[in-house]
Amino acid sequence: MDTQSLDIITKVLEQSAKIVEEEVDAKLNKLKDMDEDELEKLKERRLEALKKAQKQKQELLSKGHGEYREIPSEKDFFAEVKESKNVVCHFYKNSTFRCKILDKHLAILAKKHVETKFIKLNVEKAPFLTERLRIKVIPTLALVLDGKTKDYVVGFTDLGNTDEFPTEMLEWRLGCADIINYSGNLMEPPTMTQRSGTKFTKVEKKTIRGRGYDSDSDSEDD
Repeated sequence: MDTQSLDIITKVLEQSAKIVEEEVDAKLNKLKDMDEDELEKLKERRLEALKKAQKQKQELLSKGHGEYREIPSEKDFFAEVKESKNVVCHFYKNSTFRCKILDKHLAILAKKHVETKFIKLNVEKAPFLTERLRIKVIPTLALVLDGKTKDYVVGFTDLGNTDEFPTEMLEWRLGCADIINYSGNLMEPPTMTQRSGTKFTKVEKKTIRGRGYDSDSDSEDD
């Protein structure tokens, strides 16, 4: 790189630093210019916001958020999705080992994303619901928003086609469906380091209507 190019880059960086410095100075001066009454009001607003957030969290916890738990029947499913805006329901079978893999990740995410309810339902106890929701592959996650099934995570296809995907990969996938508050980059998975033969499937938001359930619990889901 020649001297002229370096000089241009240096000037751009200096200008950017100056703009940031001016913005910080402006915010500090604004705080300095506030009188005691204004500062007190600012503190009160922040305290009120914290109280409101804590109250909302307690309300969600009272509805079963913050933990990953099993519901006993399909009748309970309708009650659960009715009282919560965001719900992730894992349709599983005890005989399917990949369901146990999902259990581990969902238990972690349930504690992290209190805004969303995480539940599981044994498909053998929910024949009507699995048919209505077109559950054909186990495991399947039904992502329910405002009482309507918005999307599905079927098997591990969207998670890198590997049993050893990180929790962050599932978190990203749920973020793509707007079922959790995701703070990362939705344009790409959290890690692009892939094993040989591993591929990622394009994620499309969709709402799926019912069809028959004819899954073999141990069938391939890739």
